Order: sequence, then C-alpha cells, then structure tokens
Amino acid sequence: MQTSLNELVAMRAREQATRTAYLFLRDGEHDEQRRSYGEVDRQARAIAARLAETTAPGDRALLLYPPGLEFISAFFGCLYAGVIAVPAYPPDPTRLRITLARLQVIAADCSARAVLGTSPVIARQAELAMAVPALREATFIATDDPGLTDSFDPVIADPAAVAFLQYTSGSTAAPKGVVVTHGNILHNERVICSAMELDASSFGVGWLPLYHDMGLIGNVLAPVYAGFPVALMSPLRFVQSPIRLLRAISRYRATISGGPNFAFEHCINRISDEDKATLDLSSWRIAFNGAEPIRADTLARFSQAFASCGFAPQSIFTCYGLAEATLMVSGKPRGEVARTLRLDKAALEVSQVVAAGEGPAVTLTSSGVAGPGVTIEIVEPETCRRVPAGQVGEIWLASASVAAGYFGNAEDTLRTFGARLAGDGAGPFVRTGDLGFVRDGELYVAGRIKDVIVVRGRKLHPQDLERTAEAAHPALRLSGCAAFAVDRDGEEAVGLVVAIKGDGSDAAAIFASLREALAEGHQIQPAILALIRPADLPKTSSGKIQRQACRAAYLSGTLSTTAMWRSDSSSTVPTLEIDRT
Repeated sequence: MQTSLNELVAMRAREQATRTAYLFLRDGEHDEQRRSYGEVDRQARAIAARLAETTAPGDRALLLYPPGLEFISAFFGCLYAGVIAVPAYPPDPTRLRITLARLQVIAADCSARAVLGTSPVIARQAELAMAVPALREATFIATDDPGLTDSFDPVIADPAAVAFLQYTSGSTAAPKGVVVTHGNILHNERVICSAMELDASSFGVGWLPLYHDMGLIGNVLAPVYAGFPVALMSPLRFVQSPIRLLRAISRYRATISGGPNFAFEHCINRISDEDKATLDLSSWRIAFNGAEPIRADTLARFSQAFASCGFAPQSIFTCYGLAEATLMVSGKPRGEVARTLRLDKAALEVSQVVAAGEGPAVTLTSSGVAGPGVTIEIVEPETCRRVPAGQVGEIWLASASVAAGYFGNAEDTLRTFGARLAGDGAGPFVRTGDLGFVRDGELYVAGRIKDVIVVRGRKLHPQDLERTAEAAHPALRLSGCAAFAVDRDGEEAVGLVVAIKGDGSDAAAIFASLREALAEGHQIQPAILALIRPADLPKTSSGKIQRQACRAAYLSGTLSTTAMWRSDSSSTVPTLEIDRT
C-alpha cells in the first residue's frame, strides 16, 4: 500500500501510463484537453527538476493558475520535489480588491519561496511583486510547457510529510493555512472512496475551483486515488450556463459530480425543459451536496426537476466536511434518500432537538454517517462537556484525516486542534466551530457558532432568516442573503444584506416585504436591511456567503449598497437611504 501521494501517482504512471487521467473542457462543452497518467507524471518530474534548482524540500511554492490542467502537473511537481504546494488563485480583474487582499494574506503567511503559474500570470511578475510585497524575493516559474522527463526521481515522502497548505475559505475569519500531510490525504481518500463506492469504473465531472479543498481533494486527488478519469471545466463556464455540467455528465456517462447547495439551485433555475429533453442522467450515482447548509427543499425540487432525465433521488449524496479534516467527515449511506428532520423552531433556538408539532418548524437535512475511522463528539463549546442526547452542541472530530494544524500559528493550532473533553480528558479533537447533533447515527448541522444571532435569549441561525428573506419578494436572488448580528441599544439584533435582481427602484416595497416576512416567520424586527448588487456580496472561493465580511463592511461603512433601511429604536420613524449612483 502506498504511503504518500508521490508513490501513488508514480504507480499509476507505471501501471496505467496511457490511460486518460484528466480532461479539461476549455469551452465547457467539447474542446477537450487530455492528460494520461504517464504525461502527468513526466510533466511533474520536469517541474520538480526546475523547482530543485531554486528551492529546497520544505520550502513553499505558491500556485497561481487559471482553471486548467497546468495546475495539476504543477501540484504533483511540488510533491515530487518535496516542496509544499500552496494552491491559490491569481488576482481576478473583475474582483481585484477581494482576490488581491486574499493573496496578500496567503503570500505573507506562507513565505513562498517560489511562484508557479502559466506564462500570462508569470508575465505579471513585476505587477504582482509590487502589489504583494511578500513575493518580491520569490522565484517566478512559468510551467505551460515544462516538457517531459523521466530523469528526476521524486523525493521519498513519509505519511507525516507535509503535502500542501489548504488555506481556509475565510467565511468567518482571515484565511489560515491548514497543514495537510500525505497521510491525511490518503486516509481521507479512503473515507471518500469507501463512502461513495468509487473505483476504476467510476467517471467524474467537476467544475469546482482546484485551489479549494472540495475541488482539489474531490475532483483531482480522489480520481487518481481510485484510478478513474475526470472531466473538468472552469467554474465560470458552469456559472454562465449550468447545462454544460449536466451535458458533460450525460455525454461521458459520468457517475460522480456535485458541489455546494447553490449549484443544485442554479441548475433548477437556469435549465429549461427543452434542455432537459436532451439529457440522460441515469448514470449519475453520486450527486454530492456539501460545503454549505443543505436545503431539503432544494433536494426535493432538483430530484423532481430532473426525474425525466433519469435522475434518481437516492443519488443525491449529502455530506459534511472541512479543510481542517482534509475534506470529508460524513456522508449519506449509499442507495438511500437523504433523511430530514422537521424540528420545533422555538426549541431549536434554545439548543433543544424536538420534533415539530403544529407550531413554527425548521427542517434540517442529514449529512450522513461518520466515515471509517472518524469519531464525532457533540460538545458544549464553553464547558467542553459532552451534551446529552437531544441537544445541539459544537461538532468535534478525531481521525487520521485531521490535519497537523495551522501553518506558523501555534496558538490557533492548540486552540482548534488540541481540544479535550472535560471530565475524562479524551482527545485531542479538532473543534469545527459548527453546531449540530447526531440522531440515529447520522449527523445534522445546525449552523456556525460565530454566525448565531442571540436575540433576547433566542439563538437564531442565519440560514433560517436568509431562507425566509429570499422568499419575501420576487426581486430578491436565491442564495444571495447574509444575516448577521448588529448592536441595537446594547443588545444583539438582526442585520440582513440581500442581493437583488434589479436596480433597487422598488426598495421601499422590498423592505416592507422583508420586515413582514421576518416578523411573521421569526417574530423579530430587523435593525438594518441593505440591498446590494450580486457582484458586491462577499463570498468565499467555493461560493459560500461571508456573513462576517458583510458585517464588517457594514460596520466600517464600506458596504456597497443600492438602498439601506435602519430601524432606530429611539425614533418612531425608520430611516431609508437609497443610492442611485
């Protein structure tokens, strides 16, 4: 059995040299670029040889690649050289402020010795070094055409050797570099392939960013681990036209594909009945849904919308994971329809899990059972004691997939990765920061600790408020809301930022609908409501809305809005501000 990714990739190249490993659909449709295992291995050796000229094992190399197969050869080239890969994304001119700020944080944190990218990226060396001071002493290497070589011998990496740094999405805090070892990856791939029953007969289609954990671990490394091919496309191609993803699944008879919940919503909303008539999705056995709150209504509507294409409801594979555990923690049992629980809303607000009666209810979707070798504990976050059955607590994890910590951050590493249970001292566990509970052996995620809004003793989960808000008015976009806590007279209250479809000219009507929906559905009056253009809504690399970034922007006065409503408790007249610029 292989003990490192280096051994695994070299083995594939040796035993299946001519078999296609990766395809990239340049246009999201038919323009294919292919790489065999042998080609990937020989290109990785060539890149490793170039790295060895200017770096030493243990140095960090920043990977700045647009979507494409060049990233994959560079990633394996780093591993072959013993250099720690740091996947990132080059500054995007359309979102320059956000992407450049993230790159500045990552480059400074990892102290990159080298920067790898395609020629257009490396041609901007002077510009990048000026904008990102931490890169001024780095060696820039273009890897578009590294050549093919068998002359470089990959370093021998043991399971404890660091493979790469996976920077967290930054959904609730600044990105931190999760230290992922070869052993972490191999264990997590066993978890993934066991839960999803992946093998050499599988075929994947992926669109997720390769610098994100779900894209890298799920769409690049799982295929090489199990030995099956995968067709990839740019995230932009999917966002522009989600039919491209389903056409690829249909054309290649793919068995596995998926993404966050919003990807399923995107398909529901943007694919016509005429397009559905051209699809055959009967081969799609694993439609994984994770990385953000999983909505039961989304699963039901997706299954209904694509039933005529041969899609089976039991193919939806709900799952839970995080970068600190490499990727996957739990997944739905194969062949079953994902379970849901309809819970009493008032009880859930005080951390009690009670079946709903006639009153207001919240529906949660199961994220499945823990993977092989994964231990889940539900813990009261302040006392660090296990919570009794039927209560919500913080999700703690232990497994060989749990990463080695945060790069260069001993304090946060101890706080997050060194948790122990009060009483028996069991551990160490990684604290996920997520709230949830286990029912009948399956994990249910209720929200993020940092995102919970406490209004007069009631714990309100932002995703519930956001779901209510989205349905309040037809001008509001699905998966385009961010709810967060703000201060009102020394107490927590609700702030809500909502992306709109138009120009906000009907702001007064939208605000009235939002206030009515929140009052009826949650018995609250918001403190602030803001309408925002979709492009101005802060999101992570995987598409998750950054609630705390929205909050910080509002508090600092930098939130770009089209209209704002504020409720001033000292006045009977709320303020309404509309920006027409």
